[in-house]
Amino acid sequence: MLLVRPAAPVIDGVRFGVTVTRKIGNAVMRNRMKRRFRALLRDLLPHLGVAGADHVLIGREGGIERDFAALRAELEAALIRAAAGKGDPPRRPRPNNGKRR
Repeated sequence: MLLVRPAAPVIDGVRFGVTVTRKIGNAVMRNRMKRRFRALLRDLLPHLGVAGADHVLIGREGGIERDFAALRAELEAALIRAAAGKGDPPRRPRPNNGKRR
């Protein structure tokens, strides 16, 4: 899952973040997924990233088994959609009904 959000101006152009939940597996598996994502982002963001935006990749189940070329193609398609403004609309905040989080 790719999230792109406008950010404060940065000197380097685009910024990125990677997150993988504990549901994915042990620390070794999560770190491996993060390394794969960082490699993809470093390669693709300079050319396809949205300037002045933060890019966040969220690791989902099945990402560790995916072929690297397939991950790259999917990320390219997601970045092209984001740059064209064809992403999903922002979600409305959930009401907390007076509960603390």
